[in-house]
Amino acid sequence: MRKLTYYVACSIDGFIGDPKGDASSMYQFVNEEFLDYLRTEYPETVSAEGRAALGMTDLEHRRFDTVVQGRGSYQVALDVNITSPYGHLREYVASRTLGESPDANVTLITEDVPGAIRKLKAEDGELGIWLCGGSQLAGELLDEIDELVIKTYPQVYGSGMPMFGADFAVTDFALESVRAFDNGVLVRTYSRKR
Repeated sequence: MRKLTYYVACSIDGFIGDPKGDASSMYQFVNEEFLDYLRTEYPETVSAEGRAALGMTDLEHRRFDTVVQGRGSYQVALDVNITSPYGHLREYVASRTLGESPDANVTLITEDVPGAIRKLKAEDGELGIWLCGGSQLAGELLDEIDELVIKTYPQVYGSGMPMFGADFAVTDFALESVRAFDNGVLVRTYSRKR
């Protein structure tokens, strides 16, 4: 059984973006130390365009071969005319509003998103599935998430888009590791308590 990992960036107070989903204020913390971490631990989570710019196109996938994101998260790429932001991975977009996929590499999930994710998790394979975002999709898939990898940037938003757009439900996870960076970024990894 493959794992679904919600690998996400957030503010100290748990927001993944401002009220419209913009998280560009966090980019200032992606320094050389953090890029080295991405190169060695999560190279596949850098967009295809970013991988090319950073000389990372030849790096092998370490954790994921599939990415799942919601329409809002995907729209960020579409807004700059990128139809396959993670073309080096199998891409799935959960959307009830996109009529058809704008790219052959992007498969739309238009109904029963949890069921589609369970099918992906049941596939054979050593690499997992990366839940890229956003908030509503993470809330809908909370029961399917096996691991959280939370990149916490040293900023407070006060309000915005929460990590999980879901109704109140206590869900327990166990802390597996914490990595601190010199610039104040923390990466916490949690596994699901089942």
